[in-house]
Amino acid sequence: MSTDDATASVSDLNFSDSSSAHTPKTQSQLSKIADRQVLPLLVVAFASYQLDRTNIASCLTGGLASDIRVSQDSINLGNLLMFAGVIALEIPSNVILHQVGARWWIGGQVLVFGVVAALQIFICDRTGFLLTRTILGLCEAGFIPGSMFTLSTWYTREEITKRIAIFFFGMFGVEGIWTVVVSILLFFLLPERARYYPCSDVEKASEVAPSGSTSHRISLTVVWSTLADFKRWPHFIATACVFATWNPLTVYTPSIYTMLGFERVPANALAAIGNFITLPVVVFFAWLSDKSRKRGLAVIIAQTVYLFSLIVLRCSQPHVGKWSKFGLWTTANGLAVGYHPIHNAWIQMNSTTPEERSIGVAMC
Repeated sequence: MSTDDATASVSDLNFSDSSSAHTPKTQSQLSKIADRQVLPLLVVAFASYQLDRTNIASCLTGGLASDIRVSQDSINLGNLLMFAGVIALEIPSNVILHQVGARWWIGGQVLVFGVVAALQIFICDRTGFLLTRTILGLCEAGFIPGSMFTLSTWYTREEITKRIAIFFFGMFGVEGIWTVVVSILLFFLLPERARYYPCSDVEKASEVAPSGSTSHRISLTVVWSTLADFKRWPHFIATACVFATWNPLTVYTPSIYTMLGFERVPANALAAIGNFITLPVVVFFAWLSDKSRKRGLAVIIAQTVYLFSLIVLRCSQPHVGKWSKFGLWTTANGLAVGYHPIHNAWIQMNSTTPEERSIGVAMC
């Protein structure tokens, strides 16, 4: 790769030649390109993904269930169906990714699940709710594993953990920057008012290239051999156990806060605190992983800390007051996914081929 390639666009790079020399200099060039183009695009896309997936938490505090005349059991079922859709298509999605390429496959997924999320405004009954949540899960299925594999084709083992952490939690930066931009627009563009009209009586207040080329097919043999590798299954099971507790937390925390006596807007604002705490938690465990080079140990420590917070929450909650309960829920939310980027990186680092890595991260 020539010196000019350091400033070349991604489209100028050739990933099809697996015999190309791969030196520290070329890797540095690839990392710089990925840092300024690949990672920011995926972070912004993931922020949109999270809004589409988790906005139901805020809707529930606004009376969604009563508006569409469904019970809490139906809400629970809808969320289960969404994640069932995700689980069903994650591996097939990464198989397709290798044939279609990241640009078209990931870009197409974001477009489709964005359209489906927008169509949720037309939900008016239980059938529509369950159907829409299922379709949304199917459409979102391959985004995260596809993004993880794509990042792994750009970064080395030493670089990938921090980038995965940025991918998962850089969305807070995106949302914060967007909020600042909106505030600036309001300061300069929002008119004060026209004339004052009183309210009417009826108005109511209210991956590392070039070997990571995505042009290769993934055979069923590779899929089966990856899934049959028993050494991976403790990692798959550990991930399932954490998400079995954390996903209900993210969906129902605002509703739980309203049950504690908080109004709707404060409840949603307070629920965001736990999400913000995840950022320093993830950065700390990523730093610990890189510093110690014991990624498996870092994962175990992070998951143990989260388990301890759940035990304290379960045992203390009946005996403490409103604000103490808030603190316990917030702590559990903040500690839940400290392990996740390191765990994801471990899965990828211990794969022998790009195809195996793609299936492993999709299964995880």
